Amino acid sequence: MGEKQAILALADGRIFHGIALGKHGNTVGEVCFNTSLTGYQEILTDPSYTDQIMTFTYPHIGNVGINADDMESEKIALRGLVVRAPSRKTSNYRATESLETWLEHQNIVGIADIDTRALVRHLRDHGAQNGVIASDSMSEKEAIAKAKAWSGLEGVDLVGQVSCNEPYTWEQGSYLLDETEHNMPRLNKHIVALDFGCKRNIFRKLADRGLKVSVVPAQTSAQAILAMNPDGIFLSNGPGDPSAVGYAVETIRELLDSDTPIFGICMGHQLLSQALGLKTFKLKFGHRGGNHPVKDETTGKIEITSQNHGFAVADDMIPDNVEITHRSLFDGTVEGLKVKNKAVFSVQYHPEASPGPHDADYLFDRFSDLLVTNL
Repeated sequence: MGEKQAILALADGRIFHGIALGKHGNTVGEVCFNTSLTGYQEILTDPSYTDQIMTFTYPHIGNVGINADDMESEKIALRGLVVRAPSRKTSNYRATESLETWLEHQNIVGIADIDTRALVRHLRDHGAQNGVIASDSMSEKEAIAKAKAWSGLEGVDLVGQVSCNEPYTWEQGSYLLDETEHNMPRLNKHIVALDFGCKRNIFRKLADRGLKVSVVPAQTSAQAILAMNPDGIFLSNGPGDPSAVGYAVETIRELLDSDTPIFGICMGHQLLSQALGLKTFKLKFGHRGGNHPVKDETTGKIEITSQNHGFAVADDMIPDNVEITHRSLFDGTVEGLKVKNKAVFSVQYHPEASPGPHDADYLFDRFSDLLVTNL
């Protein structure tokens, strides 16, 4: 890694100095943080991080390199990366390149060797905010001005930027480490997945349960979806403000009139909630990490979950036909719901998390069972 100097400038004027990582240049985005200890490649390629600058609280990032089998999308989704101590060596038999070279190939501007603990404390106190990473000739004053001028994420439809352009089919299951290949299960049910920026591991988990997945663009109509005669409908994760994706809310509202089982994750959960009459709001600094405790209100059990969302579902006006099933033990926000007397449910967190945790893996079994019982 070169020793070229870099800065991270926040919109409120706070400046952090470090060393350039990845491509030299400048980038602007919403600065947030993730508390996961592992899974940096999953995080970097998750489309839900579109237009964000990600800070890893775990200091040592890049030790196992990068490999094609663990990609959650075709490319890095976020705008910039902040780490304390990027690994100078790659040590994993599956790795095909280092984190540093991958960032360069993907044209991602990053910064290393800064006090990430101080940055995270600042974001917790003041909230997620716009920021600029610069490793070119941009001055501190110019960087702060650029951060202030950026429009941010609220009210912006990012789903339209990351959703697929054409329908496609997914049949590949999870990666089998012992056999160094992906599982290719026998598929006996068919679901349609609305792609709001979906992670591939969700599709793998669905395929593991014998579900053939037809992935369709976010703006696909309810009529077109139902014409595919699906056994179930999946609403994927995705980036940005759910209130800016009104076309998807209208589609989901129409789909609710059918008797087809529906399962939503993250953005899918928020859009389903809006279709049911609930509201969403922006969190102060979001939930991002692999250690978030969630209580299942229906069983009393606690799950450790992986999360990545900057918006949440408000619970001040719950319709009579909706039951809140899960809540965060960090702040009490809504983490899951179901529709009474319908085969429809959703969660805010990520049960497909890879490398983990896997406490919520049962939700895919629940969805698969609903395709048979429809209760």
